Amino acid sequence: MPVVQRSQSRRTSGRFIPRSKRTTAPRNHVAAVCYRVQNDGVELLLVRTRTGRWTFPKGRVEGDPSRAAAAAREAFEEAGVFGRVESHPICQYLHSKQMSFHFDEHLVDAHLCEVVSQVSPEETHRDPTWFDPAKAKRRLGENRKRKYASEITRVVDRAVEHIQRRKDLSI
Repeated sequence: MPVVQRSQSRRTSGRFIPRSKRTTAPRNHVAAVCYRVQNDGVELLLVRTRTGRWTFPKGRVEGDPSRAAAAAREAFEEAGVFGRVESHPICQYLHSKQMSFHFDEHLVDAHLCEVVSQVSPEETHRDPTWFDPAKAKRRLGENRKRKYASEITRVVDRAVEHIQRRKDLSI
């Protein structure tokens, strides 16, 4: 069961740090690469952003006990997923999000999440949908700059490798 906690403000020593005073290094986020294994292979669960792009459930670590717990929380909030999240990420990818007047680039730790059950997500606009790996890569690559499309579609390949390896070991 995911750990669900409310977000906390970005305060340090009791004072807010404005964006201009924060570090310019990429901020590290987490994603839940939600999957299930069906008779005909692996399926990945993607959600929509507010702008309509497909992505993995992802976000910041917000006072969560671990990065895996943050990925589990994001999977629940954005996709309604309860699952087993691996404690170590399978890879990192670079992501860019347009903010009001600039682009915010950050690294995302991608954690595999084997879906155990699914309910309606808290964020109703997300439209969680299952895709086979090839279609997931196409959807993830849509409406992204080549650099970021390459980064996020590479996650699909890594996820399938890890899932296949685990499946081969359990035979």
